[in-house]
Amino acid sequence: METQKATATQPPTSPTAAGERAVQPARRWYYLDWLRVLAILSVFLYHDAKIFDYDSTGSMISNTQRDWGMTLFARILELWGMPLFFVLAAVAIFFSLTSRDNQHFLAERFKRLFIPYLGGVFLLGPPFVYIERITHAQFTGSFWQFLPHYFDGLYGFGGNFVWTGLHLWFLFLLFLFSLILLPLFRYLKQANRAAVVLHKLPWLQGELFLVVPIVCTAILEALVNLQPDGVGSRFFGGWSPVTYLGFFLCGYLLALNPQALGSFERNRMRTLLLGLCTTLLYIILVIGYGYSSYSIPFSFLRALNAWLWLATILGFARKYLNVNHPLLASANQAVLPFYILHIPIIVIVAVFMITWNIPILAKFLLIALVSFVIIIGLYQGVIVRVPFLRFLFGMKAKEKRTLQVSHS
Repeated sequence: METQKATATQPPTSPTAAGERAVQPARRWYYLDWLRVLAILSVFLYHDAKIFDYDSTGSMISNTQRDWGMTLFARILELWGMPLFFVLAAVAIFFSLTSRDNQHFLAERFKRLFIPYLGGVFLLGPPFVYIERITHAQFTGSFWQFLPHYFDGLYGFGGNFVWTGLHLWFLFLLFLFSLILLPLFRYLKQANRAAVVLHKLPWLQGELFLVVPIVCTAILEALVNLQPDGVGSRFFGGWSPVTYLGFFLCGYLLALNPQALGSFERNRMRTLLLGLCTTLLYIILVIGYGYSSYSIPFSFLRALNAWLWLATILGFARKYLNVNHPLLASANQAVLPFYILHIPIIVIVAVFMITWNIPILAKFLLIALVSFVIIIGLYQGVIVRVPFLRFLFGMKAKEKRTLQVSHS
């Protein structure tokens, strides 16, 4: 996240505010950094819970005994988890474009997103699929005997080749979306165009701004849900890639419109209450009564629920987490490597623990704890110390410290 600079896209609400903005140093939106760290932890716990999920499609290693509590936990997180990642990523791009031209921005996106994605396809994919095939009795033999079969068909369509990079499909989509929307993002950011639009449509700046992303997301959901096995596939974290494009675009519009973020903070209790109500309604209708969530009414309900939670999370974070901490910078730097490592490590740890005859909650907590310790150990002990691994995991090269000698 780049440092916030005063621009015409952030019109002051009063002459006093304008004067303060002119003389005070630029401030970083620390709450977005905290949200990135908390979001990756929620996804980590989500994939731990998927081991015990009744609705697991077999894409991960699964415990013999399932649990409805874990299933419910996973279903709720799917409603807003990955959409939050796309919104936060779009806001980060807003700040990145402030200090980079298009060429440097695309180069940075390639290094930070596409390189780790390729690593997921060709390095993480083979052992992951091998473990899955062995544990599901779909292959017998050693890893080296399986390796030539890794390129047999596409994973998710009966084959083995993990074209999505496992969970790194998020990085691929983020890279693709950045390419597609860069001209629009640059257009809105330059020449105060966003400020002009907001001036003509002042209602977009206040409490009703939330209507815009809800309607846009609902329309996209209704359209893609016409082909649930095609463009409407929810194989990618509970939502269609096309719908994620809508979340991504709306996240950038939020960065252009701090007044809307202010409304999220003011109305955080209201959106929390409505989010809880819509979540309960969704659970009752879909899980309790078995209604299909691909109909037009559910397209609106899913969009409404997702944005109520996103507004709630952003509102509470803006109120209580907009503070710096000595650990924040290092934790924020570790988010991407942690995300890349978490599923392979969870799967490897679970292979050894799912046969243990202990309560499900204890097994869940133990798998999560051991996996977390291993991931942090690999990150701190290996990845940050090896230049090639830093590059492979989308990290910047380690800065060299030079000794300055005084010649006075």
